[in-house]
Amino acid sequence: MSELILTDDRLKPIADKVRAGERLSFDDGVQLYRSPDLLAVGWLANYVREKKHGNVTYYNVNRHINPTNVCVAHCKLCAFGRDPNAPGAYTYALDEIYQRADQGVREGATEFHIVGGLHPDLPFEYFLELISGLKKRHPHVHLKAFTMVEVHYFARIAKLTIEETLQKMKAAGVDSCPGGGAEIFHPRVRRIICDHKVSGQMWLTLARKTHEAGLHSNATMLYGHVETEEERVDHLIKLRETQDITRGFVAFIPLAFHPDNTALSHIPKTTGYLDLRNIAVARLMLDNFDHIKAYWIMLTPSIAQIALRFGANDLDGTVVEEKIYHDAGAKTSEFTPRNELERLIRAAGRVPVERDTLYNKIDRSKLPPLPAATPAGLVSLSLNV
Repeated sequence: MSELILTDDRLKPIADKVRAGERLSFDDGVQLYRSPDLLAVGWLANYVREKKHGNVTYYNVNRHINPTNVCVAHCKLCAFGRDPNAPGAYTYALDEIYQRADQGVREGATEFHIVGGLHPDLPFEYFLELISGLKKRHPHVHLKAFTMVEVHYFARIAKLTIEETLQKMKAAGVDSCPGGGAEIFHPRVRRIICDHKVSGQMWLTLARKTHEAGLHSNATMLYGHVETEEERVDHLIKLRETQDITRGFVAFIPLAFHPDNTALSHIPKTTGYLDLRNIAVARLMLDNFDHIKAYWIMLTPSIAQIALRFGANDLDGTVVEEKIYHDAGAKTSEFTPRNELERLIRAAGRVPVERDTLYNKIDRSKLPPLPAATPAGLVSLSLNV
């Protein structure tokens, strides 16, 4: 690495802490957000990233499945959710989901990422059957399913405890949980952007219970709307404190807010400057998280590629048919093939490594062979297209 050159002297004590491996404070986090010297913040984040991972950058071959967009929450931040009879509302029959999953396996998927709306009429059993059916058909595919918000909703509609709900999910075949729904934990922000969603404290409690049940999860932060820099840092520290207790978070994903088609459409979109800063600050504050993702769907592939020098060590995956952020105006593709992810990583001077959901290196020679048949009406997407 090149030498650190500071144009903001206020970063010097933070740089000293980073080099010494010391934990950063709340005030340090706020200063990292406010410093005009973004390149120095990025240098420090890259220093930590390379100490942890060297030149490696991870990606996976995954398939997103959103069973329904019908949702009772009506969050102002969301362009995905619909009322049951609204234009564009949908709920897939299980066979339709299995078809999409079968296609994902033909594309080489090792993970299904499953999240959806809080449907007022679908019973918990629908989701358990969805999971058990997928696991029966594709036992080698990791099922990363249901956010903390969905877990809480399932428990309520099924009249179960959170612990009972998680055990039923595990028994059906859930292997881990995604990190969505965290947004910003501070009550002031949640009252504005997602007042019908679980509180920030409840999200953290649910994550702790999920980890105690033996399921890992990811964690997220939605930034670039009405939150302050202090509220972002508060969010990161609360995640760090939970990770100190459970060690159950696998990766952290900063999510840029997309305002189009939401009740907050007057808010301007995030800049690349802010996107890179959030990646870097997260890498520096979350010293007990191994992995920071640059989610190309939200950042664009170009910014995600630069983020690999600002603290990120993962580009997420091939995705396929992403709905939530595209409904909110994302202009990125819904699919990036495996060879293109590797090209982006190599062009950034990094070494691509295909992983599974829990960051074990994938050896494709040891995976089951890809099914050859393609049902009528479905288009096959080659891994190398």
